[in-house]
Amino acid sequence: MNILIPDDYQRAVAQLKCVELLADHDLRILGDMSRASDVDAVLARTQCLVPIRERTRVDAALLAKMPALLLISQTGPVGRHIDMAACEAAGVAVMQGTGSPHAPAEFAWLMIMSACRRFSEAVDAFRQGQWQVNIGSEVYGKTLGILGFGKLGKKVAQYAHAFGMQVQVWGSERARAEASAAGCIASASRDAFFSGADVVTVHLRLAEETRGSIGVDDLAAMKSTAVFVNISRAELLAPGALEMALRQGRPGYAAVDVYESEPVYDRQHPLFDLPNVLCTPHLGYVAEQSYEAYFRSAFSNVLQFAAGDYGSVLNPAFINNRSA
Repeated sequence: MNILIPDDYQRAVAQLKCVELLADHDLRILGDMSRASDVDAVLARTQCLVPIRERTRVDAALLAKMPALLLISQTGPVGRHIDMAACEAAGVAVMQGTGSPHAPAEFAWLMIMSACRRFSEAVDAFRQGQWQVNIGSEVYGKTLGILGFGKLGKKVAQYAHAFGMQVQVWGSERARAEASAAGCIASASRDAFFSGADVVTVHLRLAEETRGSIGVDDLAAMKSTAVFVNISRAELLAPGALEMALRQGRPGYAAVDVYESEPVYDRQHPLFDLPNVLCTPHLGYVAEQSYEAYFRSAFSNVLQFAAGDYGSVLNPAFINNRSA
């Protein structure tokens, strides 16, 4: 099969051991697909697309450029970036893989620690010839608020307990019950959650009910000394809410790894002008071990499909058409 991996910004996939699984196939890897000069020709002959998490939007417009496409083998679970109805209409099979929560959970903790210690500002100033320009804050004894309590939230809670933090959780009834069972505090209310935390970290899935669910009022309830961390999805916040809240001083600081439109090349992004925010280029899941896990699973699905085994295909129309 002609296999395409788009939007590999770091050109990291070619270095993975699991690439050996595709030795009998024709593999093409592109950096930022929007900047590739020969992208239309590459898309036209692609039979299998392997997106890196949610980087590539797969809709009817993209599928129209890929008449030979048979399979989308998603790294990790399929998300809203893949238009399943459009795939059904185009007769394209969709398979999803597995991944690991370790890299994003560790990165969330890195962001929490960096934000509390004002690490990036100190390093930037040092590189410019200055010495000890600021002072940060310990996390020990403080309250970490975890919004959502799935795999990532639970991992971050473990790290917080190891650092001597108190952990409070807000989310569904299930999330709060599991939080209590894990030795965390289930907040009595949403307002109490935001107002009581020294650090809030977001670990929610993006769905219709969570899109835009974090508003200005939530952020305004936070302490002026508090930190807000988001490595999940930018769309979980109401548009412009974080910028407005940071300008008003509640919370006092934020650490952000995700943006509504990615990749971000515009140096005039509204968050970049604010002195009280740490911005990183969506690095949460970007680690060698994480990539190996994601791509080994996705490549194994490709081999399964190429061997005529469609048992793991998600869209039933494709399976029905093949069986007819």
